Amino acid sequence: MADEHISPDPRPRSWIDRIAQIFSDEPTDTKSLLELLRNAEQDKVLDTDALSIIEGALQVSNMQVREIMIPRPQVVSVSARNTLEEVLDTVVKVSHSRFPVLAENSDSVVGILLAKDLLRYAVQRDNEAFDLKDIMRPATFVPESKRLNVLLREFRETRHHMAIVIDEYGSPCGVVTIEDVLEQIVGEIDDEYDVDDESYIKKVDGKSHIVKALTPIADFNEYFGSDFDDHEVDTIGGLVLQHLNHIPERDETAIIGNFQFTILNADSRQIRLLRVQAAPADAATAPSS
Repeated sequence: MADEHISPDPRPRSWIDRIAQIFSDEPTDTKSLLELLRNAEQDKVLDTDALSIIEGALQVSNMQVREIMIPRPQVVSVSARNTLEEVLDTVVKVSHSRFPVLAENSDSVVGILLAKDLLRYAVQRDNEAFDLKDIMRPATFVPESKRLNVLLREFRETRHHMAIVIDEYGSPCGVVTIEDVLEQIVGEIDDEYDVDDESYIKKVDGKSHIVKALTPIADFNEYFGSDFDDHEVDTIGGLVLQHLNHIPERDETAIIGNFQFTILNADSRQIRLLRVQAAPADAATAPSS
């Protein structure tokens, strides 16, 4: 009878306790786990943002580096043969914190430059005392097939923030940063211009199209009947980047051939979305090669 006089625990239950309660039927796979989590969100046990982060964390284990890397044509690098002024000019224009360093006489990556390591040289402006090879950090190389959850763990253990991605032949094909991996977990801010995941090009009206920067030049040529050369760059974003010679800001435009490209979405590392329309008759240029 004494048990009848025991008062309920007055402490509020934590959200962890409430999640534990809904797991009365233990999930046996990721699909059933997600179903339970989505039910928890509908029951107001989880908020939408928390659910999105959990889903992103689960998704990362099924993704590979090749799916999120910045392709080589869009990577801004410096050369071991560059002078201090040349390196500073690149760093100031692009505003990255890390840059792959290329060998003096080839395109092989020999290290990583941290922009902060240039501070003392920027103050002294001593070109003769500057040698990029003396301050570059060792480069980390990862295969494009590496799982993102494994890469994230390696980033945390080594405290590296950038890795050079290599293909099956051992050649560099892009870069990936810890920010790129974390973005898969916390998500991106949606852009007002939306292109289906399955397509590269979306027609907006009779005069313009929205085009993903990762669109292969061959696909762009086939769709628009153009003849851009893809020997030096593979994507349309790489072509625009090559033409401008810097990472452009939003709304910046470039006239290449008979097309006007307007930047719709870009960050400090790469171009993401472009608006493509016919160039003004008096502004067309020869195709970039």
